Amino acid sequence: MIEDKNLEWKEVKCQHIVQDEYIDFRRSDYLLPDGTVFGPYYSYSRRDYVVIVAIDEDGKYICVKQFRHGIKRVTVEFCAGGLEREDGKEYGDRGAAGKAESALDAAKRELMEETGYESDDWKFLLSIPSNPTIADNYANIFLAKNCHKVSGQNLDDTEFLNVDLYTKEEIDALIEAGDFPQVSHVLALLLAEKN
Repeated sequence: MIEDKNLEWKEVKCQHIVQDEYIDFRRSDYLLPDGTVFGPYYSYSRRDYVVIVAIDEDGKYICVKQFRHGIKRVTVEFCAGGLEREDGKEYGDRGAAGKAESALDAAKRELMEETGYESDDWKFLLSIPSNPTIADNYANIFLAKNCHKVSGQNLDDTEFLNVDLYTKEEIDALIEAGDFPQVSHVLALLLAEKN
């Protein structure tokens, strides 16, 4: 890891604006490297999640369409979802043993629940911060090859999504059109292409 102690900021004040089972949204002031204190800076904690680049036995990418309330429209993306935690919270200490299911278990569960597909050919690609400017959670990216349909969907109460199969060229066109807008999902596609 690249570190430079002369660049680190020190949090000197933190107010938890919203802290419930879903999010810890904070307002903080920091001591900057030059000795001045500046704020507010806003940040939040959410749970880590998985993104699955799933490819069926015919070489098609298994994607989902769903409404994304941040940009207020339906988008196409890969199957994804949060790591389930024993304490039921949506965020918390990433290093606490036994607090959350493994990323691979979450990936297998999410693929099955959202699409009804499974695979025996899994590869971990990368764990990367989802948005290091304001969030502390990580995206865990997996590649699942030779996926085959074994059941219907088993969606959560707030999940309304359709499953569609796409060629690589069709996904490229969706990215160009702005209809495949999740940054971590575009990264996942690029990483999968290298494997």
